Amino acid sequence: MTDSSVREFKMPDVGEGLTEAEILKWYVQPGDTVTDGQVVCEVETAKAAVELPIPYDGVVRELHFPEGTTVDVGTSIIAVAVGGAAAEAPVQEAAPAAAEEAPADAEEKKPEGRQPVLVGYGVSTSATRRRPRKGAQPPADRQAPAAAAIQAEMNGHGNGPAPAAAPLPGERPLAKPPVRKLAKDLGVDLATVVPSGPDGIITREDVHAAVAPARPEPQAAPVAAAPAPVAPASHDTARETRIPVKGVRKATAAAMVGSAFTAPHVTEFVTVDVTRTMKLVEELKQDKEYAGLRVNPLLLIAKALLVAIKRNPDVNASWDEAAQEIVVKHYVNLGIAAATPRGLIVPNIKDAHAQTLPQLAGSLGDLVSTAREGRTSPGAMQGGTVTITNVGVFGVDTGTPILNPGESAILAVGAIKLQPWVHKGKVKPRQVTTLALSFDHRLVDGELGSKVLADVAAVLEQPKRLISWA
Repeated sequence: MTDSSVREFKMPDVGEGLTEAEILKWYVQPGDTVTDGQVVCEVETAKAAVELPIPYDGVVRELHFPEGTTVDVGTSIIAVAVGGAAAEAPVQEAAPAAAEEAPADAEEKKPEGRQPVLVGYGVSTSATRRRPRKGAQPPADRQAPAAAAIQAEMNGHGNGPAPAAAPLPGERPLAKPPVRKLAKDLGVDLATVVPSGPDGIITREDVHAAVAPARPEPQAAPVAAAPAPVAPASHDTARETRIPVKGVRKATAAAMVGSAFTAPHVTEFVTVDVTRTMKLVEELKQDKEYAGLRVNPLLLIAKALLVAIKRNPDVNASWDEAAQEIVVKHYVNLGIAAATPRGLIVPNIKDAHAQTLPQLAGSLGDLVSTAREGRTSPGAMQGGTVTITNVGVFGVDTGTPILNPGESAILAVGAIKLQPWVHKGKVKPRQVTTLALSFDHRLVDGELGSKVLADVAAVLEQPKRLISWA
């Protein structure tokens, strides 16, 4: 069988710069026939769950990773026999053997394209390196140092096994991004760290060991004097449940921490009578033009925010730290925070400012349905400018929302309830809600933030302003 008879499908960068993804579900098994464009698995990145189609026809040879495994971008996840080999080769044949026949430096000679970028670390010029096969002869320029190390070990310690060594000069240490971040924070040069992980990968323990104070070796180290291994911490599984933080939840947590400690947050509140808005919602539900569309208070709240932004355009901006500039945007990509089984996501409606009310109703309906089905694409969650979070659906009066990273403002909408309210000089039961607007005080001062919030409240109190202010 030739190399061209087996194709290795690698984990693609489905999230514009993400470095890894978790395999959620395989839709094929070894021996299955696949066609170009057929979905073979579902993966979850830090942004969304995505289905991956195979780009060629053939027969599945091997699935390299089981479900639940997190795989680096660029790593082969499935081998497919194509052409005549699809019928000739046995299903049990291991696909990687064919790929290993390529020269060891084949990966490094490929022309450079867009590299995955992990926020905070920059571009890695050699994120993936082909490792030599077991038993392969090392290159000539590395035989001498290896032989010297073995000879030194034999001279100093007898014929016992040699300890692991740090990477050779010029060789990039193998370590995953979190380990590189730890090393950077601790000021450790990974080239000096002795790896203990499989295939020479540096682990977190290796980094911690590199900064631990050196202990003088005793003259004699009897077996009885060796420190007892530290037992892993035990947990009462009957009283506690531990859930690994990964995927969307992990990304959301990191983004919220970054936003909370980067942008100076200010939150303002207003309580408003939305009785007229609720009446308008009921009228629109009966309108034939809105048949089949999702019509609810959120629709008119979204439109009210868009009107307020039109009247106060400077609120729709972002902060460019590198250039030390405020970037005012002449479009509104309206984010809607959505709770899903995989965690909180914030897809946005592109160019929401240019949509009519029926169009906005359709966009909101599509956004919510897609999010609930777990089919929101990474692109749908990028480029947002302002966000609405509707905490009222949980019966909560209001909150102090944290900005979606890179955005200038977020509006929290509380529960709409019948409350005693002074209306036309008399106390009457009215539909009342509390709005909260958090904004980045680098971009939005108190005056601008107050105007935006007051305009949203004014529209919801008197919906006819949708016509006079639009």
